[in-house]
Amino acid sequence: MKAIGIGILSALFFAVTFVLNRSMELEGGSWLWSASLRYFFMVPFLVAIVALRGGLGGMKREMTASPLPFFGWSFVAFVLFYGPLTFAAGYSPGWLVAGTFQMTIVAGVLLAPFFTFQVLNKTGELQTIRHRIPIASLLISLIILAGVVLIQIPHASSIPLKSILLGTLPLVVAAFSYPLGNRKMMNLLNGRLDMFQRVLAMTLMTIPVWLLMAIYAWATVGPPSMSQVIQSLLIAISSGVIATSLFFMATDMVRQDQGKLAAVEATQSIELIFAMIGEMILLSLPLPSTVSLIGVLVIIGGMSLHSYQTALAAKR
Repeated sequence: MKAIGIGILSALFFAVTFVLNRSMELEGGSWLWSASLRYFFMVPFLVAIVALRGGLGGMKREMTASPLPFFGWSFVAFVLFYGPLTFAAGYSPGWLVAGTFQMTIVAGVLLAPFFTFQVLNKTGELQTIRHRIPIASLLISLIILAGVVLIQIPHASSIPLKSILLGTLPLVVAAFSYPLGNRKMMNLLNGRLDMFQRVLAMTLMTIPVWLLMAIYAWATVGPPSMSQVIQSLLIAISSGVIATSLFFMATDMVRQDQGKLAAVEATQSIELIFAMIGEMILLSLPLPSTVSLIGVLVIIGGMSLHSYQTALAAKR
């Protein structure tokens, strides 16, 4: 239950991403700058936090011990997640981006067979067993996804087909990349780095990619506006440092249980609710329709079921 609470708190800070990314796009900012600036701004904050906690040495050892897997899964978790997310903001409003990204709820559950664990068999030998898809978690995740669909129905008719495709297909990549990269990194590190060390290490590993993006952006669209710089800084602090660290803390707490892990990942569905409220306040989004409000209730109901299932599992 504690992990789910932390997950919901992280969703609140993650929602800032969807609102401000859309705001920057409406102001004419390039998605390339939106993506790269966030990670540039994250570095000094995370370095200061990790240094004060005396964790730079341990982080460096882990990064140099397995550099290729470390870079590969960091690329999947950060670049293939956030690049498509910022790109989609140019073709869809924040609520639609946040809603479509909730495919990650089901994606996280479907990824279970790609991971294994070891147990001692009857002869005392280690046996590798592949995780199974937790059916109960999958069914509850589908309920949450149904709520997301309900929220989007009243708005979908007003979105052009091009916006739907360009605002949806990249998010399919992002939805699977984020839980896949996060889980593979947890397996690779096995708890040897805390949440701040892990976020900083993964950010540093992907900095060359963000630099290439920034160079290309400078050459094609010029430097970012001051407004985009400020909003990217806010995203870096809120979503990049606070939200990511909280989410990694929550997933680390339940990394050995696929059902509980799916429940924590499902808390990110609340991002949609926070994003809608944020756009109503900052971007003058109209009051949600009755169907949308029903969708919100369905999401909350699904989250309650996930919490109840997690509580039952903890008692076993």
